[in-house]
Amino acid sequence: MKHFFAFFIFLSVSFFAIAQSKIPGYYIQQKSFTDSLLQIVHQANLDGTYDAGDDGMEKISFAVIDLNGRRPLIGGVNMENFIYPASVYKMYVAMEILKQVSNEEYSLYKSYVVKSPNDVDHTSEISWDPRPLLKDGDTVTVDYLLDLMITRSDNSAANCMIDIAGRKNINETMHENGWYGSEVTRKFLSRKFEDSGYDTIRSTVTSALHAADFMYKIYKNELVNPWVSQQLKVLLGRQLDTTKLSIGLPHTAMFYHKTGWWNYFTNDVGIVDDRDIRYIIALFTPITEMEVRPRMKELSRRVYEMMKRKYAKK
Repeated sequence: MKHFFAFFIFLSVSFFAIAQSKIPGYYIQQKSFTDSLLQIVHQANLDGTYDAGDDGMEKISFAVIDLNGRRPLIGGVNMENFIYPASVYKMYVAMEILKQVSNEEYSLYKSYVVKSPNDVDHTSEISWDPRPLLKDGDTVTVDYLLDLMITRSDNSAANCMIDIAGRKNINETMHENGWYGSEVTRKFLSRKFEDSGYDTIRSTVTSALHAADFMYKIYKNELVNPWVSQQLKVLLGRQLDTTKLSIGLPHTAMFYHKTGWWNYFTNDVGIVDDRDIRYIIALFTPITEMEVRPRMKELSRRVYEMMKRKYAKK
C-alpha cells in the first residue's frame, strides 16, 4: 500500500509540475528585461549545463521580479525549471506553521519535545551561532524551532516543524497558491528513517518561479494573510547565512532571504530593499558552494547595478 501511495503522489506531482509552471497573470514580461538577465547570467558564467551527480545534467533556475513599477515585472533564465532547493524549502514549511498559529490551532509558545530520528544535526549550519544542537528529549517551543529552522537553517528543527505542520497540510497550502510541483515530500534525514509512504517518494524540488512568487506574496502581505507574511519576513530578515547572493549587495540593502546548500546544489532566494531599489531574486544552481560563490556574488552585483541604473533615469 505504501508503494502505491508513493507512486500516486509521484504521478500527481509529475503531472502538476508540468501543468502549473505557467507565469501568473498578475506579472508582466518584457523581452528587454529578460534579455538583460540572460546577459548577466552569461557574464557570471552560470549559463552552462552542469553534472549534478545522481540528479543528472542540470541547469540553473533563475528569476527576478522588479517591484518598482505599477505592476510587477518578471524575467529570468530557466525560471520554470524544477531543481533541488536544499534548505530553501524550509520557508514553505514555515508558511504552514505560521498559518496554523494564525488559525489558533496552537501557540508559537507551545512546548514541543524533540524525538529521534529528527535530531540529525551533528554540527551547526552556522558555526558561530551559540545555540546548542537539538537532541532527543529536548523541550523547546514552536517559536524556537521556527527561528532555528529559518535563521540557522537547522535540519533537526526542520524535521520537527514538518511533523508539527504535516506534509499533507503544507502541500494543500502550496496548491492553494498554485505551486504544484514544489510539494514538500521529504524531511532532512535518511530515507530509512522516513515515515511510511515518504520513504520511496521523490525528493523535494522547486523552481525559481515558485520561490520568487512566494517572496512576492510576502512582499504584498498576501502569503496566507498579513500576519503570516510579516512574521515570515521578520524571520527571513534575520538570516545568518550571508555568503551567497548577499555578498553582491551593498551594505545599505536589506535582504530578506532563505539560503540552501547541499552536495551539488547552492541556492538563495529573497527580497532586496534598498530605498528606491526593490526587487525579488531567486537563484538555484546545480553547482557546489565553494565553486559557485564568486559567480553568485557577480550575478547579484550585476542585477543590483542593473536595477540602480534603471531607476536612476526616473
